[in-house]
Amino acid sequence: MSKPTPISGFPEWTPGQRMIEQFVLDRIRATFELYGFAPLETRSVEPLDQLLRKGETSKEVYVLRRLQADTDGPAGDDALGLHFDLTVPFARYVLENAGKLQFPFRRYQIQKVWRGERPQEGRYREFLQADIDIVDRDTLPAHYEAEMPLVIGDALRSLPIPPVRIQVNNRKICEGFYRGVGLTDPEAALRAVDKLDKIGPARVAELLAETAGASEAQAKACLALAEISAPDASFADAVRALGVSDPLLDEGIEELVAVVETAAAHSPGLCVADLRIARGLDYYTGTVYETQMIGYERFGSICSGGRYDNLASSGTVRFPGVGISIGVTRLLGLLFGADALSVSRTVPTCVLVAVTSEDARPASNRVAEALRSRGVPTEVSPSAAKFGKQIRYAERRGIPYVWFPGAEGAADEVKDIRSGEQIAAAAGEWTPPREDLKPLVS
Repeated sequence: MSKPTPISGFPEWTPGQRMIEQFVLDRIRATFELYGFAPLETRSVEPLDQLLRKGETSKEVYVLRRLQADTDGPAGDDALGLHFDLTVPFARYVLENAGKLQFPFRRYQIQKVWRGERPQEGRYREFLQADIDIVDRDTLPAHYEAEMPLVIGDALRSLPIPPVRIQVNNRKICEGFYRGVGLTDPEAALRAVDKLDKIGPARVAELLAETAGASEAQAKACLALAEISAPDASFADAVRALGVSDPLLDEGIEELVAVVETAAAHSPGLCVADLRIARGLDYYTGTVYETQMIGYERFGSICSGGRYDNLASSGTVRFPGVGISIGVTRLLGLLFGADALSVSRTVPTCVLVAVTSEDARPASNRVAEALRSRGVPTEVSPSAAKFGKQIRYAERRGIPYVWFPGAEGAADEVKDIRSGEQIAAAAGEWTPPREDLKPLVS
């Protein structure tokens, strides 16, 4: 077998990094459940026509063929692709199971997705997302849009990571404003403005003219709107000062004020109204979110989402929703790359039970069983080498304690190999300090 080489964009964490990832997922999951979200996992594949029906994603979808020998691959209704986010599969799930669900339906979903984009720092082709969504039948009250940042703020605050800032906007503000200045293709204007951070205002103005038919004055007005940012409801006065009026614009301002004020009451400084945030996917219809980690702003958003009204619909029945997604792999990849996260040890083991001889291994196994029954992660030494070698094995593994079974009726002893302290102990009674029981992430 030839030497294997890494595949770009498909990360494989070390055991220590994986332990950090599991810690992060446990904290996120616990927060989601505190807010009443129920767990869900959907299939990894969806029909291509469903994956491609919303947004500019056709170049990013991984296409499947049923069998390796099937060189022509499937066509038509049989064409499948790996999902590139969790919103589209969730919408499909809601439609298929609407008769079994209680609305409003609150779910969280922690699952891998695949996206065929160019790998770079913090961006991968296979990555883990942690999503929450709330959907309802026919109508969804706007107050759910104000709840999303609270959940995400609490989840990310529970982690040993830099503080975050959630940037919020409302697509109704943008669309109403563009209509108010006379643009006939608001969606094209949104897609152009969404590229502002990547290509700058001059090129966006050109795109507005090319794709949305904007005049120089209209493009200037659109860019003026995008420059508005405020940590409170004062953004509304700044928008109105531009002198544009439209009923949809007024509706969007009212909804965004509610989001910003609700977030400020819960966690001051968490949210900022930033009217350049547009989100590229076409299915968003209301509040949209992007989240920056302080100190890592140049890498873009680590958590994003928004309100959607038409993604899940069947005939005259609609299931509007709002959701937000944490890019777990993206978040961790950035922090791993900066050596900003560490774990106190790279194995879960707290105690290594020494083996005095192979004949005495059953006695060491009984000690290990007694410790495990009390919730102490324990393993037995792989060999009956000299105690010095068994201690060095524990040191290399990062195991803090070594247990020495007593010989000829003597008491067992346990040693903290970091401090050298060694005391008599009984496997049915001794408990390690709480901070040593499990690896600590910092």
